[in-house]
Formats: sequence, C-alpha cells, structure tokens
Amino acid sequence: MQAPIRAALFVPATRPERFAKALAAGAEAVIIDLEDAVEHPLKDQARDNLRQFAQAHPDTSFLVRINDATTAWFEHDLAVCAALPSVRGIVLPKTESAQQIKRVADTGKTVLPIVESARGVLGLNEIAAAPGVERLSFGSLDMMLETGTTPDTMGASILLDHIRSQVLLFSAAHGLQAPLDGVYPNFSDLDGLAAIAGQVRDMGFGGMLCIHPKQISVIQSVFAPTAADREWAQRVVNTAESTGSLAFQLDGKMVDAPVIERARRILAEA
Repeated sequence: MQAPIRAALFVPATRPERFAKALAAGAEAVIIDLEDAVEHPLKDQARDNLRQFAQAHPDTSFLVRINDATTAWFEHDLAVCAALPSVRGIVLPKTESAQQIKRVADTGKTVLPIVESARGVLGLNEIAAAPGVERLSFGSLDMMLETGTTPDTMGASILLDHIRSQVLLFSAAHGLQAPLDGVYPNFSDLDGLAAIAGQVRDMGFGGMLCIHPKQISVIQSVFAPTAADREWAQRVVNTAESTGSLAFQLDGKMVDAPVIERARRILAEA
C-alpha cells in the first residue's frame, strides 16, 4: 500500500523562493503549480523556475500541476516534467478523457487527474480506468463556475456531494488510491476547513488539496486515524488473530470479514 497523501500543498511556480519552504512545511505532497497560479505572460518563466530548482536540488521529490491539454503550454510543460527526475507525478487539470491521460503518462510519470468539468464527470469511468492514473482529485471551484452554482449554499452542497460520490465510486471500482478533495479557499477559516475535511473523510476521501501551509496540520489531523480508532482497530485484529474467527462479537456489535479488513487498513494508515 502506498503512503497516504492527506495534505497536498500548492506553491506557485512564479515563487521559486517558496519551493524549499513548501517542501519543508510537512505536507505529504507538494504541487508546484504551472496552471492557475501563473499569469499567462509568466508561463515560460515559471517553467524555467521549476527546471532550475529541480536541477539545483536533485534529491527533492514533488508533483507538478501542468496546464490543461487544450492550452498552448501543455506540451512544453510535459517536456520539462519528463526531463526532471524530481517530478514524481503530474497533476492534470480539467481532465476529460483517457486520451489526455495517455499523453501525460507517456512521460513516464504517474498521473493525478483533477476532475473539474461536466465533461470530466461524464468521462469518469474511462478516466479512472486509464493506465498511469494513481488517484483522482476533485476541483469544485471550476466545477461550480461551469455549472453556475452558487458557492456556500445548500444547492452547492448537493451538487458537489453528488460529484464526490461518483469520484469515490469510480476510484474504488478501478482500484485507485483514495481521491483528494479540492481546495478550501478561505485559508483563515480553519474551523470550516476541519468541518469539510471531516465530511469528505467520512465519505471515503483520502485527503485534500490545500493552498496555505497553515491548512496542512488541520487536514492531517482530521484524516489521520484517531487514538480511539487505532485502539478499536487493534482490538478487532487481536481478537481475529487470537480466535482465528472471521465472525465474532465485540462491544455488542457484530464483526465479520469486511470489518476486520477495515481495522487492518486503519492500523496500516496509522
């Protein structure tokens, strides 16, 4: 089982002085961003910043969010990422087809597609099944913009949870790592962040994308198994191993094979 990604921190490729700080901030993954955080006239400079940092720090490991497959920068981004061993994976925004993923996977890097359009949702089955995909992530902000959904409303919650459910189901059906939820844009509202993190954790997401270092510890704390979770899981596994049974009662509840496997996963994640 791969190490879980709970917090994946974006850092703009136009701010090379922040790269090392982001890598030291404690997130399980750092994503150097060539896309939304970079103004159009600065795309070439951002790519040069990425290349220079990776060449100067060959022992580093990070992800890169490239520009999407419909843009003029897509192929240039791929060429840079393919040439840098430090780039361990490519985050593909606005993913809508397996063909787009294949082009990225041809670099030899793993692919982390972001589903953030109506076409992307409709193509989830082929996207999740495409060779080279490690895990999916969900881009709620672009999705709401396309669908005309009003953020922070009950209507938005209904739509986003509907799509999250599909991202989860297709991820599970194709054996992918647990998906990542999108960014929580108000980085001053840590209580709000913790609330949405708890909701998507309970749904089955493995972590979240984030835009500020102070969001990292909140996300990690929410997604990490609690002490009570670990204690329960250990008792389940101990009982299963000591009795040799796949069906028994614990704390007044029935325990069978799926519950035992869930306990083992909790211990592995911890």
